[in-house]
Amino acid sequence: MTRAIDLFAGAGGFTTGAVMAGCRVVWAGNHSRAAVDVHARNHPGTAHACQDLQQIDWGEVPRHDLQLASPACQGHSRARGKERRRHDAQRATAWAVVSAAEHHRPRGIVVENVPEFERWALYGAWCAALRALGYAIASHVRDAADHGVPQHRRRLFVVATRSKHPVQLRFRDREHRPASSVIDFAAGTWSKVRQAGRAQATIDRVANGRKTFGARFVVPYYGSGSGLTGRSLDRPIGTITTRDRWAVIDGARMRMLTVDENRRAMAFAARYELPAQHKEAVLMLGNAVPPPMARDVVRALLRAA
Repeated sequence: MTRAIDLFAGAGGFTTGAVMAGCRVVWAGNHSRAAVDVHARNHPGTAHACQDLQQIDWGEVPRHDLQLASPACQGHSRARGKERRRHDAQRATAWAVVSAAEHHRPRGIVVENVPEFERWALYGAWCAALRALGYAIASHVRDAADHGVPQHRRRLFVVATRSKHPVQLRFRDREHRPASSVIDFAAGTWSKVRQAGRAQATIDRVANGRKTFGARFVVPYYGSGSGLTGRSLDRPIGTITTRDRWAVIDGARMRMLTVDENRRAMAFAARYELPAQHKEAVLMLGNAVPPPMARDVVRALLRAA
């Protein structure tokens, strides 16, 4: 069985997907105590480290065949605008991938991030460092919806292998699952669309959505995606982020997605444990890799290797 480790493991989406693909995840590390505790509850057979991974002694990490890593994407995503082009500690987390690889030299490495990661000023140097260690590199941009996740979520997977040539992964796209498979109209706490303090932009967006989709649909509470009309329940929901973004509309009432709905939108199993606090649970889900997406990427690598 392929032995894997998970860097910046968060709530455990990458780990869960790798296990689904037939791997044994022997170690997972993250700087957040809350995330490590959640990961450990769901993956008790994995050894855990709560530490800054740029400071860790890689000699203490078990041997493995596959390194999985999701370094911080906040320094690369367009969501923060031009400020993200500056170097900061979050962007530098990607170098932990190189440090771990230098020590262990696993057969394969899979790094997940936003597509803008490839536009990082130091991306070429980062790839050159991996190539200096004997790795061939291929990149793949995938939409979670094509892996059966009821969410449009474009992510970059950088695949580094100890092979002469880069490994190009092959996928069979799965049928898209609609947002309606996520939402439970009997759940949550509802309020009136038109009420004191509600932003006029939100009211206008809901009015436009009703004209286009009828009584039931979803709208973003921030961001530009589906901005003027909202989004039909017949298509996957937009990207789940680290704070409440998607509001459910049902006639004259509305509410934000519940934790359970966010969990379903990320395609975690209903039994997957999350923090009791809504804000913390949404943060961890928004940072996670959807397990079916991770499963398909890891499975494709194992087939190709």
